[in-house]
Amino acid sequence: MDTRQWMSVTLFLATALMVFVSFLSYRKRHMPVAKTMVLIMLAAACYSLGYAFEVLSRSLNDVKLSLQIEYLGIPFVTTLWLFQVIQFTGTASRYRKRLALLLFVVPAAVFFLHMTNDWHHLIYERYILNESNSVPLYTTVKGPWYKVHTIYNYSVLLCGMLLFIPMYWRALPIVRKQIVVLLLGAVAPMVFNLFFWSGLDVDLTPFGFAVSGIAYVWGILRFNLLRLTPLAMAKVFETIRDGVVLFDYEDQIVSYNKAAEKVLPELGLPKRYPIDMGVVLSESPELLERIRAASDGDERFPFHRFQANRNKHYNCSLSLIYDSGSVLIGKILMFNDITEMKESEARLRENARQLSELNAFKDKLFTVVAHDIRDPIALLVSLTELLGDELTAADFEHAELVRELKGQVQSTFHLVENLLDWYRSQKGKVVFRPLSWNLQQVVRQALLLSGTKAGMKQIRMTERINEKLTVKADKEMLDLILRNLLSNAIKFTGIGGVIEIGAVLEGDQIIVSVSDNGAGIDDQTSEFLRLEEPFLKAMVNANDSEDMRFGLALIREFVRIHGGSLWFESEPGVGTTFSFTLPGSADVREEFDDGGMEEEVYESDFGGR
Repeated sequence: MDTRQWMSVTLFLATALMVFVSFLSYRKRHMPVAKTMVLIMLAAACYSLGYAFEVLSRSLNDVKLSLQIEYLGIPFVTTLWLFQVIQFTGTASRYRKRLALLLFVVPAAVFFLHMTNDWHHLIYERYILNESNSVPLYTTVKGPWYKVHTIYNYSVLLCGMLLFIPMYWRALPIVRKQIVVLLLGAVAPMVFNLFFWSGLDVDLTPFGFAVSGIAYVWGILRFNLLRLTPLAMAKVFETIRDGVVLFDYEDQIVSYNKAAEKVLPELGLPKRYPIDMGVVLSESPELLERIRAASDGDERFPFHRFQANRNKHYNCSLSLIYDSGSVLIGKILMFNDITEMKESEARLRENARQLSELNAFKDKLFTVVAHDIRDPIALLVSLTELLGDELTAADFEHAELVRELKGQVQSTFHLVENLLDWYRSQKGKVVFRPLSWNLQQVVRQALLLSGTKAGMKQIRMTERINEKLTVKADKEMLDLILRNLLSNAIKFTGIGGVIEIGAVLEGDQIIVSVSDNGAGIDDQTSEFLRLEEPFLKAMVNANDSEDMRFGLALIREFVRIHGGSLWFESEPGVGTTFSFTLPGSADVREEFDDGGMEEEVYESDFGGR
């Protein structure tokens, strides 16, 4: 095989390679950069194909015909490359069409002048036969417009490189690799062309385009050269602390940041990107559907996952990325972590609930104090005044004692009045401070305080509570709950009776029960006690029932403030059991689940021995 043959074969292979790059680029024709790449490679292919025919030419007419094929690409290839750089860097996006018209004035003029070269010889002045029968068959003498075009080409290449330099330093690593590939595609033909200007008769520029083709194939397959422009990459990763996932127009994941991997750990599993998002995000079908369905404008939607024993909440923002404001080139998904805000919101709602209940309880308590306490004391004051006056007038020997009684009643009345005035000024604010307390110790303290009263009736009080069981409660409220329940139990239990306090853990709640074997509660009183506001609905003549209703009203409100509930079971002549729930400790759940309650029982007696 002689020189002409191996050169032509090489040039044909280079042409095929450039057509292949055009095909790869055409598959991404949705991208403006890819469309430009198709034109660059086709122009270079025309150059290489025409030069292959020129090498095989046997006459001047064959050479001229080959040059016509070459000049389908020669005038435009470098200008197309500069236009691609402009697209890639986002330069002058508003004036890009005008800039394109301006850039292609010289290439269009060169093309037209070459087509009519035999009339004016401005591109090639003449053709000189090479007597040695080597390559090329004819040596051309260049005209003035050939030199103009050469200067223009080198100027275009220089402008493209100058546009790339600042972008290279601020670009992400993957974008830098893309820039290097595009620069290599331009530098290779330029270096080969310099050999021609240094005195070599053979124009090696088409071989340089073959090198460019290889570089572009490598860039497309390895660095996603035509998949996304750096403008989108810069928009995603520039000073963003939220999680970001970048998709191309085919809904493939192109890139993501570290914050996004914390949200979606599965992003770190694939070794190479881009990859179909359905493969990576298969465990989040709702998220996949949202991304695929996005077609117009930005979308915002919530997203939550259970990670590290905690519910994580995110606000997601899905934005579409357009090139030059019209062509969709990708999507950006951003995750804004709002877990702390959600948890704070839940705490605020709970605080608001407790505050609302406290306020409602305050209003009820104020009503009780104002009507059920103040009015009877005011009546008692009036009666003691009348009684004192009558006894003083009758010179009764115990008048001094009555006057003392009157003073005590009046003092109590003034105290109640002051209390009401204080409620009016302070709006009856109730403080709720829940802390962890050992339930057994709190119950024993309450039993000790009630022991004397129970001893008067020889009542035996027993506590059966696990010593490790804890509750989260306001100590003052819990003491009041236990004292009232024990007081009611002692009041309605006969001489020699039994009262028992027990507790069991169910889930996150502790059920505390106070049982007695007293007379029980009659049906009428039981019906009143089950009403939402029994102490306001109706009054029973028996003082004991009235006092019990008032105490249970306080107990019910305090239990509700803790997030629990109060109920009772009673059978006349058998006894009564009052039960209520409180938030409980979970650290002893296993002991209860394993039946350890009976083994952990501690029993003590208070009074009645």
